[in-house]
Amino acid sequence: MSPLTGRRGGGLRAALGGLTTRGRSFLAAGVAAAGCAYVLGQADLLRVGLLLAVLPLVCVLVLHRTRHRVAGSRALSPARVSATQEARVQLCVDNVSRLPTGVLLLQDRVPYVLGPRPRFVLDRIEPGGRREVSYRVRAELRGRYPMGPLQLRLSDPFGMCELTRGFGTHDTLTVVPRVEPLPPVRLGGEATGHGDGRLRSLALAGEDDVLPRGYRHGDDLRRVHWRSTARHGELMVRREEQPQRAHATVLLDTRGTAYAGVGPDAAFEWAVSGAASAAVHLLERGFSVRLLTDSGSAVPGTTGDSADAAGVLLDVLAVVDHSEDTGLEAAYDALRAGTAGLLVAFFGELDEQQAEVAARMRHRSSTAVAFVLDPAVWTGATVAPDRSLRLLRDAGWTALPVAPGASLPGLWHMAGSPGPVPERAS
Repeated sequence: MSPLTGRRGGGLRAALGGLTTRGRSFLAAGVAAAGCAYVLGQADLLRVGLLLAVLPLVCVLVLHRTRHRVAGSRALSPARVSATQEARVQLCVDNVSRLPTGVLLLQDRVPYVLGPRPRFVLDRIEPGGRREVSYRVRAELRGRYPMGPLQLRLSDPFGMCELTRGFGTHDTLTVVPRVEPLPPVRLGGEATGHGDGRLRSLALAGEDDVLPRGYRHGDDLRRVHWRSTARHGELMVRREEQPQRAHATVLLDTRGTAYAGVGPDAAFEWAVSGAASAAVHLLERGFSVRLLTDSGSAVPGTTGDSADAAGVLLDVLAVVDHSEDTGLEAAYDALRAGTAGLLVAFFGELDEQQAEVAARMRHRSSTAVAFVLDPAVWTGATVAPDRSLRLLRDAGWTALPVAPGASLPGLWHMAGSPGPVPERAS
């Protein structure tokens, strides 16, 4: 829970602008009474007039000093959620002054896609006291949403003055694509990607087959390989096992011309969610996963703790948007420059030329699976089986068409099942 610091601009002149109708009435009545007392020579009326005029001014002074001694904080739990899931926002207000506050109006600014702007009325806070309130937000669309600034409206116990204090610190709520659990099927050529064959060691079992390396400061002397030391004339140690992870590339077609429609149920959002689900699934199965887009930009192969690696990829997919590219040549060049391993692609509309480019990507991978989202199908048109699917299948792809409402786990299971692939899947 991070503290929020307030802005001190404005001074007393700005604070005088916070006088309420009651405060202005008291001030006007006091000035009028003092003027009449001076004209009429009434000392008692002058004292009453001064009291009426000074009271709102004292309230302004006290409130002006008090508002900078009220601390606020915000906490997001969690700070990263999937689309359609809720996050809890907790607000805390601390009175660090030696005077009680009046009634407080607490208001937090949130984007309209997260819901209405939350407002809370807090009773007076005693010196050193704290008040906590919370609310929930939910986003249907992925993205990064700024939370704040937090605003606090203070009033004095007499209702003479109201001042607003703004807190400049913002927080960010990250809404990542929905991730669906996928069945543990074996895609073609995936044998080295999971199970006992997933890791291959550079060090072999036989004593004569040990691959030594030079001694480095800090190496355990028990690992010194004396036969190699005698042969090379310097200290040599046994090489540690260095497992080689199976590689996978998840290709996401983000071309704006390849998709139709907007909103949480649009084809592009299905493709982004599918790419997120495939990447997380492959990470959990021990793959080093590279995320690639049609423009050639990539998140390099991610290894290590699967949860941390998945977080990196999901953060990227949370803000991915349509590209201005019209072709897949940049993605093909990126695949040609590296090791694709298992290739899982999510394509939008493919004309014959782009289908041929996509078909050539298969030669950089032992196994390639494509999910094709034809915008004509997603807009309700009745179309025949696409020629692009046949081109992909002829090149060795496992190509599946995706219809609105299609279940990714079902399609994933279909991609890993032997037998012919249907022309239309839903």
